[in-house]
Amino acid sequence: MAGFLVSLLMPRKKEKLISTLVLGAVGFHLAAIICFSLYWLMNDHPVLDTMLITLFTTPELEIFIDFYFDKVTAVYAVIGAAITFLVAVFSRYYLHREEGFKRFFSSLLLFYTGYNIIIFSGNFETLFIGWEFLGISSFLLIAFYRDRFLPVKNGMKVISIYRLSDICLLLAMWLSHHLWHENITFIKLNDVALVAAKLQEHSLLFAGISIMLLIAAAAKSAQFPFSSWLPRAMEGPTSSSAIFYGSLSVHIGVFLLLRTYPFWVNAPAIKVTIIILGLITILIANSIARVQSSVKTQIAYSSIVQIGIIFIEVALGFHTLALIHFTGNAFLRTYQLLVSPSVLSYLTHDQFYHFDPAKNKTGRASLNRISNSLYILSIKEWNLDGFLYRYLWSPFKWIGKQLHFLTNRPFIIFFVAVYLLGLYCFFFSDSMPVFLNNFLPVVLSLAGSLLVLRAFAERGDARKAWLLVFASQFFIVLSILLNDHVGIDELITFAGGSMLSAIAGYLCLNKVYAIDNDITLDGYHGYTYEKPTLGFIFLLSCLGLLGFPITPTFIGVDLLFSHIHEKQYALIAFTSISFVFIELSVLRIYSRVFMGQHKKAHHAIAYRSS
Repeated sequence: MAGFLVSLLMPRKKEKLISTLVLGAVGFHLAAIICFSLYWLMNDHPVLDTMLITLFTTPELEIFIDFYFDKVTAVYAVIGAAITFLVAVFSRYYLHREEGFKRFFSSLLLFYTGYNIIIFSGNFETLFIGWEFLGISSFLLIAFYRDRFLPVKNGMKVISIYRLSDICLLLAMWLSHHLWHENITFIKLNDVALVAAKLQEHSLLFAGISIMLLIAAAAKSAQFPFSSWLPRAMEGPTSSSAIFYGSLSVHIGVFLLLRTYPFWVNAPAIKVTIIILGLITILIANSIARVQSSVKTQIAYSSIVQIGIIFIEVALGFHTLALIHFTGNAFLRTYQLLVSPSVLSYLTHDQFYHFDPAKNKTGRASLNRISNSLYILSIKEWNLDGFLYRYLWSPFKWIGKQLHFLTNRPFIIFFVAVYLLGLYCFFFSDSMPVFLNNFLPVVLSLAGSLLVLRAFAERGDARKAWLLVFASQFFIVLSILLNDHVGIDELITFAGGSMLSAIAGYLCLNKVYAIDNDITLDGYHGYTYEKPTLGFIFLLSCLGLLGFPITPTFIGVDLLFSHIHEKQYALIAFTSISFVFIELSVLRIYSRVFMGQHKKAHHAIAYRSS
């Protein structure tokens, strides 16, 4: 983290200084973790748990940073440090004279910070901080070549799957708070008697938490049906593909399953589900990998196959084997991705073109038809990308498009009236009917989610979409205020960060609009070339609004979710939808306004397709 902060202050053109800083930071970390691990092994390798700092305390909940060290942490830490150091050395020469040299290494250190926070985390809150770091650094590195169409588009695709993973982890935390009535640490999850007793009392809560954790792990590790995002993530530089999607980031889902194994070890249904999920992923990803013409796609799907096997190993309890398998797969995929450009370069000297008609196949025609069908399906990657878009994101986008009337004056007046009614009920709750106090939080939460969906589908003025996201925050906060008693300090924690970010972001959009009165969201504008500082400030505003761990909003989101009761399914559903699409909406605004090929002819124009 220190290296990342210092790298932001480095001059952009001082390549040697930047790379030396990064190599020094990562190299020192590698040496330190090896020395510490050896010392730890020679002292009977005890499980270490340390509560570092308490961030916020309420009568019902304590949010704190907790660090944890065991054999899983040791393996992930050493392998992560070694691979990051190797990739940093490679990138020093591979990205020489690249315009985004500094940007790449800063993003790499941001990623590595998030990775270490995850693997050293001792509770869900600490893990979620690293989870968010990993997501945003993925987006920035996939869209590294931001003057092209596909990298930016695929960056949004990947962050959408990551956001689904984020919200599932957040829901697991919410259910966990209701199950344990505390911020449970991973060392407490190793208490078999305690977990078994809770399982008998709250089997439905256990099932809900386990399913959320499984979806979060599957999405992060590109398991079925989320496999299609991994090859799309290869749009970034080869070195970032190696460290992210070949070795480290893609194995974080495995880490989550290993860390929470004591929680679901006594749930046979979850074990069977993980095994079935792994088997389906193996069969589908293996068939896709065998027919792809792109080397990166082949490596991506080959890695997915191995991770599917590791999922099965974890479910069966073979954790040492899973860690060895992770180590081998991580180093192999890193090596394959780093040498792939050289291999392709060598092969161009010997390449020749010919057509060799297939010989007549013998055997039953029905088997040949099945074989040919599987071949076509694999070439099309089993349409997984289209499936996710059609059935996961397209319905929400369609709903958002149908809500175009929300920005008309009568509906604005109606929304304001509903909000004022909510405020009146909040200040005079004692005189309000009980059914209204129970019903209004759901209505307000629904209104907030509708505003966010409209912002997500907005193709007009970016400022309008930004204001819709900002307005949704007021409805979400009021719905929680009416639902449960919320302290003024909790309210300030959430609203303070989000409001400052929203105001700063709107001012940035206004400054960009003043250039040529056009920041519509139906295309890319690429203003980061003319206004790089403004683009950076707007990105920070986006992160603050969505609750990234650089503002108090991050703590506020956890606090707000803790005030939603266990069986308030409608309220948690609408609130979760809002937080999923808030991130997607604000990052979409950022990518459309500041990224992509510049619309002005005097700037270099990249091809639409890469």
